[in-house]
Amino acid sequence: MKRSRFSEAQIIGILKDHQAGMSAPDLCRKHGISDATFYNWRRKYGGMEVADAKRLKALEAENTKLKKMLAEQMMDVATLKEMLGKNF
Repeated sequence: MKRSRFSEAQIIGILKDHQAGMSAPDLCRKHGISDATFYNWRRKYGGMEVADAKRLKALEAENTKLKKMLAEQMMDVATLKEMLGKNF
C-alpha cells in the first residue's frame, strides 16, 4: 500500500480547515491533493481528533495481526484433519 505524504495530524488539520469554512476545492489546490483524496479523508477521519486517529491506526494494526493468526490456526487445523484422515 502506498504511504501517504501527509500524517494523520496533517490530514485532520486540513479537515478542520474545511469545517472552519474553507471550500474543498481551495483546500485541494492549496495542499496539492485531488478532490477524491479529500473526500476519502473526510469519510475516514471526519470528526476525529489526532488521538482518535492514532488509536484507529493501532486498532487496525492489531486487527491485521489477529486475522493473520487466525488464518495460520485454520491452516494448522486443516493440516491436522488431513493427516488424521489419512491414518484412519
